[in-house]
Amino acid sequence: MQNLDETTRTELEAAAFRRLLQHLDEHKEVQNIDLMILADFCRNCLSKWLVSAAEARGAGLDYESAREYVYGMPYEEWKAHYQQKATPEQLAAFEALQARKREQQES
Repeated sequence: MQNLDETTRTELEAAAFRRLLQHLDEHKEVQNIDLMILADFCRNCLSKWLVSAAEARGAGLDYESAREYVYGMPYEEWKAHYQQKATPEQLAAFEALQARKREQQES
């Protein structure tokens, strides 16, 4: 990627991001908590990163608009149709991840 000009690199990164969103949309069964446990990010994180990138460039993008873009529909609609209640096992795994992160920060 280092041999590519900045415009091409940015276009490739944008295409890969759009493909990631498409992939997540095709796999709505994958819950945000599963993503957090396995990869330490979720759809909401992607939304926050979009807002942060927009702010860094002086562009106006609010969190709800970013979430609608990432989820492909208003968040509340996605949540009502696809979000399942986290299981005790998922909650325990998520808390264990958070505990590990706190330990690393304290080290």
